[in-house]
Amino acid sequence: MILVTGATGNIGSELVRALARSGEPVRALTRSAQNGTNGVEYVTGDLNEPDSMRSALAGVRGLFLLPGYQGMSGTLAQAKIAGVEHVALVSSSSIDGGEPGNAVTKYMMDSEQAVRDSGLPWTFLRSFGFMSNALQWIGQLQAGDVVRAPWPDVPIAVIDPYDIAAVAAVALTSPGHAGRAYTLSGPEPLRPADRVAILGEVLGRPLTFEGQPDDEARAEMSKAMPAEYVDAFFRFYSGGTLDESRPTPDVRDVTGRPPRTFRDWARAHAAAFSA
Repeated sequence: MILVTGATGNIGSELVRALARSGEPVRALTRSAQNGTNGVEYVTGDLNEPDSMRSALAGVRGLFLLPGYQGMSGTLAQAKIAGVEHVALVSSSSIDGGEPGNAVTKYMMDSEQAVRDSGLPWTFLRSFGFMSNALQWIGQLQAGDVVRAPWPDVPIAVIDPYDIAAVAAVALTSPGHAGRAYTLSGPEPLRPADRVAILGEVLGRPLTFEGQPDDEARAEMSKAMPAEYVDAFFRFYSGGTLDESRPTPDVRDVTGRPPRTFRDWARAHAAAFSA
């Protein structure tokens, strides 16, 4: 049995589907009760409250875990008691040579250390930026054909969460992945304007891109996240402390196929931009 935390999120939902398709028993953790479908068992629990995880972890041998939860050490302790044999943790490419003073990097480092300290076998999935971040543009595209976004000159080999889930599925269901930290990217570096152009082609719309000045972007981001995380992203992309422009081979090496392109992602999610 594999327990997938964040089962309704971008990665978790893809992993639940991948495991169910393969016939692997899968338990999906959500905050509210849902009816099981297609062989998926839905359970409730809160990663910030380890005691709430006991029943969800019962009988589980593999755990897909999200980073940054306050109760992570306690949840991992519960996982060890339950007999979990392997943890796959979502992390960040900023870990490798990153700054502990950067708030995003720090909580990723802390999460990885908590998993190491648990004594459980682990695989770390250190991801580049997500293709699904383009869903943040839906509101703008409902209002017109212009997308405004920060860091116009920063190329990122963004990755489809589908591919992170695919690597997680292999790591949790086959031998040889314990103690490995995979750095996961998409197939090519794309600037925001490149992604907007591809999305426009897929949607059949004449989309244009405008770069946001840093002060405007900072003010907008500050409405949605704490200041230390806003500062972290500006250190990454305005300060140049994070380079996610060079694709890595790890998705292909683990899954045996190349990572999906942004065009693939856009086609799969085109309906979300037309809602």
